[in-house]
Amino acid sequence: MSDNVDTTRAPRRIGKPASRISRLFESRQLGWAAFAIAVLFPFVLASNYAMSIGTTAVIFILLASGLNIVVGYCGLLDLGYIAFMAVGAYTSGIIAKAWELPILFTIPAVVIMCILAGLIIGGPTLRLRSDYLAIVTLGFGEIIRLTANNLAITGGPSGIYGIPGVDLFGLDLSGPVPFYYFCVAVVALMVLGSARLGKSRLGRAWRFVREDEDAAEAMGIHTYKVKLAAYIFGAIWGGIGGVLFAAHLSAISPQSFVFLQSALVLMAVVLGGMGNTRGVVVGAVVISLLPEFLRDMGNLRYVIFGVVLVAVMVLRPQGFWPSRAYEPEKLDEARKGKRDGGPRPGAPVTTAKGGTP
Repeated sequence: MSDNVDTTRAPRRIGKPASRISRLFESRQLGWAAFAIAVLFPFVLASNYAMSIGTTAVIFILLASGLNIVVGYCGLLDLGYIAFMAVGAYTSGIIAKAWELPILFTIPAVVIMCILAGLIIGGPTLRLRSDYLAIVTLGFGEIIRLTANNLAITGGPSGIYGIPGVDLFGLDLSGPVPFYYFCVAVVALMVLGSARLGKSRLGRAWRFVREDEDAAEAMGIHTYKVKLAAYIFGAIWGGIGGVLFAAHLSAISPQSFVFLQSALVLMAVVLGGMGNTRGVVVGAVVISLLPEFLRDMGNLRYVIFGVVLVAVMVLRPQGFWPSRAYEPEKLDEARKGKRDGGPRPGAPVTTAKGGTP
């Protein structure tokens, strides 16, 4: 009888060593370098205009990282993501104005409202897929905007004005530079949390659902609950972005939450690389700052902006920094397996008597 082969320890293929550039892009120090650049930015440009643009870019990064949970990790096409930002902004603005509270005290209420909004819209609709889900989320975004435009509590078309700035333990952070640093700290923590979610057990389930929902369900993943969790996490990220947005401008109106804003956030995720937090940050910075660099072009800047985006999508359809499609095997683990004295890959399986079956 021929020897049996233990296929459970089949040889694993380890790819060629990564290039120096690839190792640089995957380095953990790259995130610290980006954080250092954000911290040093006011030392280079500290004008009110520069701080306003920088703060807007930082908030945009937060929104893009939140949408990346929904679109990049889980593969759910959301065309109305800006609605969660509106929920967070209006909740914080209404509570802060009505009870004269510091805006940071409204964050628990904002989180609760965003979770409820995610459950209300995601509960009945996340059983849909692809284009149908996109249409429903687009309608949700417009419903939130039109509701805010017609309610007295939201100020109607005029919106809410006089929203207080950030006051942390008696320290006034409403100035341009202090508020910029506050936003950098908050967004850095939220982006780090998004990245850790992507590497967690839940993040792996999101990727399985994104690649093949039917196969994921057949393997025992409750796809509905997993998708709902992604939607709720994305809603919380968007709500926190709305709080920072309201504190930044001290005024909000329905015109701040039009469909174009949702499209720009989605564009940042796709342009940077869906599923890769670092790429999403790069895409958000490009989308938020490129129009400002082209401001001297007047109305022509939008044409140039569109041409640049189309060119990037044609030449780099996977985005600036796409996510890995595999989990690389660590050489240290392979060497450890050899030192443990386990059977070599492909070695024949022996019986208790020492012979081969």
